[in-house]
Amino acid sequence: MLGTPTSPVEIQGISKHGFWLLLDEAEELFVPFTAFPWFQRASVEQIFQVQRPRPHHLYWEALDIDLDVESIRCPEKFPLVARG
Repeated sequence: MLGTPTSPVEIQGISKHGFWLLLDEAEELFVPFTAFPWFQRASVEQIFQVQRPRPHHLYWEALDIDLDVESIRCPEKFPLVARG
């Protein structure tokens, strides 16, 4: 076996409000910076370096960010808590 198969993930575009992910060439999801503030100061290059090690898991190594795909689909189920 040459390695663990992964599902395709692609960044479709970035705006000042967030970015779009394409999963499995079929599902497009928007990742708003208001719900995912860790990406707001990331470079375009860092955002584009997304990996999908498992179908439900996204990882940005340069940013040390792990996200469950479901947290993007239904962010209300995953409330964020930030400390100032």
